[in-house]
Amino acid sequence: MTECYPDKARIAREILSYLSSRPSARDSLDGIVQWWLRERKSEQHTTLLKEVLADLVTQGLIAKDKAEGQTPSYRIRANYKK
Repeated sequence: MTECYPDKARIAREILSYLSSRPSARDSLDGIVQWWLRERKSEQHTTLLKEVLADLVTQGLIAKDKAEGQTPSYRIRANYKK
C-alpha cells in the first residue's frame, strides 16, 4: 500500500500556522521536517516541502535567509498577517 501525502496547500497551511503561533521561529529544511512537521518524514515529503517553501517565499509569506557557506533558513516575514 502506498502512503498518501497531504497536498501542497495543506503543508503550506501547517507551516504558516506553526509560524503564526511562533513568530520568532526559524529553521532549515531539515529542521522543518524534524520539528515543524514531525509526523511526516520521508524523502518524497521533503521534496514536496521544498516546493511548498519556494512557493511561500515567492508569495512573500515567508523569508529565506542564507548566509554564505550556510544552509538556508526559513522564517515568517515581519509583515505577515494571519
